[in-house]
Amino acid sequence: MTDITARGYAHPEVLVSTDWVEQHLNDDSVRLIESNEDTLLYSAGHVPGAVHVDWTSDLNDQLRRDYITRAGFEQLMSRIGATKDTTIVFYGDKNNWWACYALWVFQLFGHTNAKVMDGGRVKWQKENRELTRDVPTYTPTKYAAAERTDKPHRAFREEVLAHVASKGQLVDVRSPEEYAGTRMHMPDYPNEGALRGGHIPGAKSIPWAKAINPEDGTFKTADELKKLYCEDNKLQPDQPTIAYCRIGERSSHSWFALRYLLGFQDVRNYDGSWTEWGNMVNVPIEK
Repeated sequence: MTDITARGYAHPEVLVSTDWVEQHLNDDSVRLIESNEDTLLYSAGHVPGAVHVDWTSDLNDQLRRDYITRAGFEQLMSRIGATKDTTIVFYGDKNNWWACYALWVFQLFGHTNAKVMDGGRVKWQKENRELTRDVPTYTPTKYAAAERTDKPHRAFREEVLAHVASKGQLVDVRSPEEYAGTRMHMPDYPNEGALRGGHIPGAKSIPWAKAINPEDGTFKTADELKKLYCEDNKLQPDQPTIAYCRIGERSSHSWFALRYLLGFQDVRNYDGSWTEWGNMVNVPIEK
């Protein structure tokens, strides 16, 4: 894969290479965060110095279906020893889809000094780089977060309904079978509760993994991404766009590619996604 700065991204600074991470393992201004679907992976071995952020317990409210509050985010950042000046670098399993999900949640609180390690765990391990089971401890900080601001990054169901009515750009990043309604869940996963199958009317089917190189989990070049999203599927970067999947995790990966790698001006993640849409009464569904 070509050097990140040579791939033509709108914001190449949001991606760092495994080489860059290895060179900054002892950099106090950088905090590595591992965030995985499989929450047991971290304890089996992680990049030296990386802290674990569990998407189920650290990022999500434990009562409501929502994200943590400002106070919860401040506690998280204090625990991992981060300040507003700390460069946060996310990586994880599943070709970084949960790393992108964590980065997306961090954006709700305005921590924009955030990057993704291109290729994630897959690339790091394939390159036989060091893993450790040692859990680091950092001196707690006093982190004062801004109020959580969802609007620029997050779409809610009423906004999605209005978007459908206005024939706005929608991206369904699930598998083709989920999009077609022949499957109610991801391949090799259990059904997690949607009562109806199909997709939101007008949505384009662009599975999230088409944005990455399967051999090492790195993102494809800007030209390849433009062909996928803009040429093959006719998305326009200057038009408001909403991405969705099942609970917003896979679509955060596509949100990252559209927002930062291609420079879409207004792209939001509908985290209610099909778990909400497929259960709501009297909403339109297509198959």
